[in-house]
Amino acid sequence: MSDWDVLVAKDDLRKIEVRNAPPRAPLADGEVRLEVERFSLTANNITYGLIGEAFGYWKFFPAGEGLGRIPVWGFATVVESNAADAPVGLRVFGYLPMSSSFTARLARKGGGFIDTSAHRAELPPTYNAYAEAPEDASDDHRALLRPLFMTSWLLDDFLSEDAAIKTLVLSSASSKTAMGLAWFARRRGVPVVGLTSPGNAGTLAGLGLYDRIVPYGEAGSLKVEGPAVYVDFAGDAQVNQTVHEALGGELARSIIVGGTHWSGDRAPRALAGPQPVLFFAPDQIRKRAAEWGQQELDQRFVAALHEFVADARWLKLKQSTGPEGLLAAYREVLEGRARPDEGHIIRPA
Repeated sequence: MSDWDVLVAKDDLRKIEVRNAPPRAPLADGEVRLEVERFSLTANNITYGLIGEAFGYWKFFPAGEGLGRIPVWGFATVVESNAADAPVGLRVFGYLPMSSSFTARLARKGGGFIDTSAHRAELPPTYNAYAEAPEDASDDHRALLRPLFMTSWLLDDFLSEDAAIKTLVLSSASSKTAMGLAWFARRRGVPVVGLTSPGNAGTLAGLGLYDRIVPYGEAGSLKVEGPAVYVDFAGDAQVNQTVHEALGGELARSIIVGGTHWSGDRAPRALAGPQPVLFFAPDQIRKRAAEWGQQELDQRFVAALHEFVADARWLKLKQSTGPEGLLAAYREVLEGRARPDEGHIIRPA
């Protein structure tokens, strides 16, 4: 099959299609062509599409007018090269399009590579970085968990600076990033309450990640020990209003992370108590890299990731192949049908 791209309508993530990519053109000086080997697909990617315009996520892999290429995290290999630093056969982990191949301008920086393409120059450095990635038996777990778990780890690191916190309340408790944060927080002895749909409540309760699971329909009667922090992964205005009102004076902070309820009620409304503040993971990365050094930051994260994988025997990897497999997995994640104990891994070929 010829090269292909998966494109979505920026204003309606349900509109998705596979298109043949233009024929491969000769590479310019400094360019490489990479074939995509595998990547994960999660609610995190839906969030990229949902806030793509506001946060620049559509700019990484430009598409035609009104269309976008949702970024994903995974592995790719250089198959053609006009770049001195990136020979044919180089395998990297990083930010990829939902495509069979793509071009980049890879240059050495520190212990890895960055894409120096002009259209990515003003975008967050975290997303322009590519790490050399020899094959490993844990590659599926790395593709799935490295980006999500990094956000979980950084969130927990950010929250751990506030010793007064007595309880965390997480919306979209079935999202992998929320599950990772719950795992970290409970290791620190902080109780965690997870809000979820009735269909996911039983599965989540059996995983041992949360102290309590509360269906959204019961959030209005939620009571916790304060000071409490509400971490919103869902982006549902009605849920947020209900939680703020239920927690009342016990709510000390409200943090926005994601938008898994992309089709839910997103109309702005007045909220009781502390107003939501956005958590942007690259900001915390820059802070810790400056304090610890990038190598120390990477070592701490990798050690935490290995501990989580060893502990997460409940996690099942769901494999899909080719554009049709990708479309089926995308719709499952988009419509909220993905199981909390499963993770999607996509192989383009």
